[in-house]
Amino acid sequence: MFGNAFFSQIFIGITANIFLLLFHILKYLLHHRSKPTELTITHLALIHLLMLLIRTFQDIDIFGVHDIWNDITCKAVVYLYRLMRGLSLSTTCLLSVLQAITLSPRSSFLTKFKLTSPQQSLNCFLILWMFDIFINVRILVSMGGPTNATSGFPFASEFCSISPTGYYFKTLFSLMGIIRDIFLIGLMSLSSVYMVTILCRHKRQCQHLHSTNLSPRASPELRATSTILLLMGFFVVMYIMDCCISSSSEKMLNKDPARLGVQMLMGNGYATISALMLISTEKQIITFFKSTLGKMQKFLCSHLF
Repeated sequence: MFGNAFFSQIFIGITANIFLLLFHILKYLLHHRSKPTELTITHLALIHLLMLLIRTFQDIDIFGVHDIWNDITCKAVVYLYRLMRGLSLSTTCLLSVLQAITLSPRSSFLTKFKLTSPQQSLNCFLILWMFDIFINVRILVSMGGPTNATSGFPFASEFCSISPTGYYFKTLFSLMGIIRDIFLIGLMSLSSVYMVTILCRHKRQCQHLHSTNLSPRASPELRATSTILLLMGFFVVMYIMDCCISSSSEKMLNKDPARLGVQMLMGNGYATISALMLISTEKQIITFFKSTLGKMQKFLCSHLF
């Protein structure tokens, strides 16, 4: 049951992220310009696509495929998956900050940090990649291949094991990971509170002027902000729930397959739902779907009736 639910979720997530990625790539190629938030959404879709593909390979042993695991496979798969998870958090935080900067008034000091070219966005992505590549180096040292002992790492496969590492080495990288998560989630929360404050101020101005059309750009910006705020809230909820489940001991996970199945579904939840949320708020994508469905309906009607 969990296998069917897992691969159904994976299929939907991969399809949605491919569609979102191709949509923004084609949009950039056709118009030769793109907003920083759109480039960040494209980057986020790419990360989630890679994460879901790695997760599919990572959990393929639930169907009895055990011959693929060795020392190199365990290191590569677990390292890449942890890297994508870290980049998902970093990119989501960056998306929140960029939208807060976009929404802020011109007199705000945040306008100094506004990205004005795609090259600046690519530089930000490069910095995020370099930092997360470094902070996950511990996986390459501690992760090992199959052993005769019971696995201490249900995160990837029961055929991968964790090798003991030095206390200071483990503590240093664990502390860096915790500080990174706290900092990014805190920054995400601050930018969300800032956006909510601006939205409330905008609503009061609209009520005072008895008009909702303060500017032609107000409505798209507010819609984008509402979507990103919804993404932030969903990410935080999924992150907290995933941390709570992951904090369970290994023995409890091995004795309770249902708990491990829920953890698998939770790990892919944000990557799947976020793509569907972003697709549902894109007017151009909705228009494309409606026109395609209309053409299919006319085609079927003309040939069947």
